[in-house]
Amino acid sequence: MEKATFAAGCFWKVEAEFRKVKGVGATSVGYMGGHFPNPSYLDVLSRITGHAEVAQVEYDPEKVSYKQLLEIFWKIHDPTSLNRQGADRGEQYRSAIFFHSPEQEKIARKSKHQLQISDKYDRDIVTEIKPASEYYLADEYHQQYLEKKKRGQSV
Repeated sequence: MEKATFAAGCFWKVEAEFRKVKGVGATSVGYMGGHFPNPSYLDVLSRITGHAEVAQVEYDPEKVSYKQLLEIFWKIHDPTSLNRQGADRGEQYRSAIFFHSPEQEKIARKSKHQLQISDKYDRDIVTEIKPASEYYLADEYHQQYLEKKKRGQSV
């Protein structure tokens, strides 16, 4: 299994989309890319941490490639929207790819470049591509949140 980490707005939706993918074994949501150790959800919402809300994906590269995960990432959000997705605003909702290896970085940069030159968007893609850093797992309440809500569980 390999890891991939993506920020594309509210982590609940991002995680839910990747959980549907054949070859994804596990997902979790948390925070990455900031300067504040062990942030809580409220810390991140207060915009003092520099962290993005992220979904971390464990996947089997024999069943789904990193390139395929990137294709999903690009489709599930607006990569031209700086620090915002829909009604959610703030740096915690930025578009970012946190790579875990030089190969992931290479694939991510090529994918972003190809999308930029495709003329799909009228604006520049603002997605950050950065090395993965310390990952802070969000509270259990946030894990698989949309699935719990759909099943009628107390969340």
